[in-house]
Amino acid sequence: MNWLKIIICFSFLCFVNISLFAQQKRVSSQNQAWVGFIHNAKLNSKWGYTADVHVRRNNFLSAPSFSVLRAGITYYITDQLTFTNGYAHLWLSPNNTNYKAVVNENRIYQQIQLQSHVNKVSLLQRIRNEQRWQDKVSNDLATDTINFSNRIRYLLNINIPVFKNKKLPSLVIADELMFQFGKHIVYNTFDQNRWYIGLKQSFTKELSVDLGYMGLYQQRENGFEYINNNTLRLFIFYTPDFSK
Repeated sequence: MNWLKIIICFSFLCFVNISLFAQQKRVSSQNQAWVGFIHNAKLNSKWGYTADVHVRRNNFLSAPSFSVLRAGITYYITDQLTFTNGYAHLWLSPNNTNYKAVVNENRIYQQIQLQSHVNKVSLLQRIRNEQRWQDKVSNDLATDTINFSNRIRYLLNINIPVFKNKKLPSLVIADELMFQFGKHIVYNTFDQNRWYIGLKQSFTKELSVDLGYMGLYQQRENGFEYINNNTLRLFIFYTPDFSK
């Protein structure tokens, strides 16, 4: 892969994002804060595991949005190419501040991830497929219904060194596009797009932090309402290699 392919791929994701904005009908905006801890560990030459926790809040920090716990087993096809199979649970708070019922969602996911380099630039591409079982809540009351859907996600993450000194932060640019399918997915096959720009600071080979802005654009279930989230995102990465 060369710079031209990177530019074409990222431009395509931006074009899709812009096109979706052009088709919007009713958009509501809000501010959010998102904190995540991502732990990926390599156990030996072929096997590893992953575990992460995420908390996202609305109105910056004042109101809950969702929490996620996720874990999986990773198989190393090569040092750069991995396959992961895992489980996640999500607690989704209601958008209506007068409601209290929390929606539970169980997920099984499969993902393939490729890491590569172009000169000093690091690239991460990930395709994740999720099967989701979400409790149905109506008028702040739980029902006996569970909605099933399948979601496909593609992530492109670009890490660009800005300084010659490796102890100084690098620039991170990313975009993740999501589509969903299922019996109950009628008007919102497009689920959401997340784009991100920020700085990544590495403290050791295993521990790093990135902090920046994420724009999240999501289509609601009715198809004509959209959410535009302006999000301050802080991710902590801990990636030990126990195989060594």
